[in-house]
Amino acid sequence: MKKLVIVGCGYLANIIADAYLNGLLPLYDIVGVYSRTNSKATRLSDKIKSGGRECLAATSLNELLDLKPDILVEAANPAAMKELAVKTLENGTSIVTLSIGALADNNFLEEIKSAANTNGSKVYIASGATGGFDVLRTATLMGNATASFFNEKGVRALRGSYHYNSNMEKENQTVFSGTAREAINTFPTGLNVAVAASLATVGPEKLQVTMESTPSFTGDRQRVEITNDEVHAVVDVFSATPAIAAWSVVSTLQNIVSPIVF
Repeated sequence: MKKLVIVGCGYLANIIADAYLNGLLPLYDIVGVYSRTNSKATRLSDKIKSGGRECLAATSLNELLDLKPDILVEAANPAAMKELAVKTLENGTSIVTLSIGALADNNFLEEIKSAANTNGSKVYIASGATGGFDVLRTATLMGNATASFFNEKGVRALRGSYHYNSNMEKENQTVFSGTAREAINTFPTGLNVAVAASLATVGPEKLQVTMESTPSFTGDRQRVEITNDEVHAVVDVFSATPAIAAWSVVSTLQNIVSPIVF
């Protein structure tokens, strides 16, 4: 059995916990959870305990890592990922992360590579609301590849943000156009998947990203397109809610321990 801990105890973490309690992660024990909001950690811990399992609501990252987990699931935000990653990897604990946006920082990326290599740990990038990393990486390895990323959001997701304007309520608008690195600086949590797609393809400096708002649209659409001299591939995913991100973590965890790896 692998010892598993979770950082971030919100909506996504609860989906992962439910999958665990429903028997979808039989080779894991969730032994601890941590959130800066202690009440959230306590609620998630109590949910796991209700299934007859022991689970600590840790009050600090150090307390969580003292459990010597094999894997830490990061379901918080890019800032949290930057704070916990090196210490976690140096603990010999691998990470499954949803906050891929943090990896657009080259210095941080090199830090975690070094910590992982030195301590025999790994960082697994969950596919989140996109996917097709296998074909994206393969097409890139073939050479001479170009790639682009398109994100469509409903106006509701942008109301109250700096980028909102009233014309969005009645017409499509391009909210952002630039590189993946620029995108994650502009939308620290809203375009994590663009950074994931860039790491699987041509890199954060070269992947061109466009975000568009649509008045009547609900949910998120992510489309990655890659072309080389022999291949043209499009990965186009619509998700009505963020739940797919949590389920991608469950899929990644299953893959880590499976004798058949997708």
